[in-house]
Amino acid sequence: MSKPVKLSPSLLAADFGAFADDAVKVRDAGAEYLHFDIMDNHYVPNLTFGPDLVRALRKRSDAKFDVHLMIERPESVVEEFAEAGSDMLTIHPEATYHIHRVLGQIHDAGMKAGVALNPGTPIELIEWVLPLVDRVLIMTVNPGFGGQSFLHSMIPKIIALRRLEERDGLDFEIGVDGGISAKTAPFVVKAGADVLIAGSAVFSHISGPAAALAEIRTAAETL
Repeated sequence: MSKPVKLSPSLLAADFGAFADDAVKVRDAGAEYLHFDIMDNHYVPNLTFGPDLVRALRKRSDAKFDVHLMIERPESVVEEFAEAGSDMLTIHPEATYHIHRVLGQIHDAGMKAGVALNPGTPIELIEWVLPLVDRVLIMTVNPGFGGQSFLHSMIPKIIALRRLEERDGLDFEIGVDGGISAKTAPFVVKAGADVLIAGSAVFSHISGPAAALAEIRTAAETL
């Protein structure tokens, strides 16, 4: 069963000196979500931002805030991100000892819960917690840096995950993050994805974020 495609521009590729302006631009251009890549320089080799940025932008945007925690011990910051205004927290199963407990903690804080799968992480690692998940995020690059090339080898993982959802009567979004553009969007949507996270393709587009989002949405919906 196909679902409407939703777009989630990643602020990691935005102008760090004009986060609020870029957040407004992509929301005005029709983006349903705003994606925050939170990195701790431990789980991934980079350091980005935290709940203070979420809190600041919450005052400027009515988009759904889609927060991707690429950090160790995500359970330690769930409440902080909830209070800052996050709508969804996505965690990595390798980053915590008790993923089931953390997913419950996220829901108890009033947010939706997501689980991210790195290129080398099998679906089987999260299969038993899928009934608790609102989104599975398929990483089509190795996490930690923006601007990486799309890994076409992840397409079968998207297909397998959608089939598993349908087989077991579950209901979760499938997001794809990494190298998403107007060129790659049709591949992942055809495979079963319905949320596209795009950074460089949006904020580095020669004609601006609005034109980029329009191109990606048109490509994704023209199959």
